[in-house]
Amino acid sequence: MSIRIVRLGTPRAPGEGLRIGTVRRPPRGVPKTEFASQDWYDVWYPNLAPSAETMKLGQEAQATQEPAQWNAFARKYKSEMAEADASRSLDLLAALSHGTALAVGCYCEDESRCHRSLLRGLLAERGADIEG
Repeated sequence: MSIRIVRLGTPRAPGEGLRIGTVRRPPRGVPKTEFASQDWYDVWYPNLAPSAETMKLGQEAQATQEPAQWNAFARKYKSEMAEADASRSLDLLAALSHGTALAVGCYCEDESRCHRSLLRGLLAERGADIEG
């Protein structure tokens, strides 16, 4: 089993398992009853999403493509993920990845300029079994 890092709203891969939305807000205009059937997520878990302030840094980094802005976003997000609750959540997901198929993700189109890429690294540091 493993964790797959995905873009929410994209078709599910065979055997993907539970899809966890690590986003600050639910998808706009989608009824709550259709989140799973439309391949958004099965469980909303904003605990691993960037804070609103940090998300602004990330959006600015995406828009400008400036390495310094991306680095500032990455430092801030990693700092948030080092806090006790987020750190324990990452530890749990890493442990679950060895016996359960699951996926985590967000809405961003480009993973390389998104907290998904950082989340992938943080999970790998904890020994998660990451697919892809």
